[in-house]
Amino acid sequence: MHIVLDDTAMAAAGQGNVLASRLIHRAHAEPGWFLYAPACALVEADRARPGTAEHLASLPGLTVLGLDLAAALALARQETWAAAHSQYAAQPTPDRPDGAVIATTAPHRWAGEPVRVLDLTP
Repeated sequence: MHIVLDDTAMAAAGQGNVLASRLIHRAHAEPGWFLYAPACALVEADRARPGTAEHLASLPGLTVLGLDLAAALALARQETWAAAHSQYAAQPTPDRPDGAVIATTAPHRWAGEPVRVLDLTP
């Protein structure tokens, strides 16, 4: 299972969201579970809740996805960097042929977008 945390899910994890905490635990403890934090979404989460970036980046089960050229070009065509980087990260890759699911506490944000969503709203 490949899951991309958007900025709302990252901020929720820092506030003790039980569902986000379960994802973090699974990514650390269970084989086949992978959790990703796009750098642009991590910045927005830290702006909303200072300290979030350092906390999440230190977790062993979480991979921070940097901003490479392909991601930067995808972001340039979008309105917000956090959502655009999350959507880009969820797209299929050779490592993730089926793409990834976006975990969020704002599922309405993803309505009409070509992504699968995991609602972390308690």
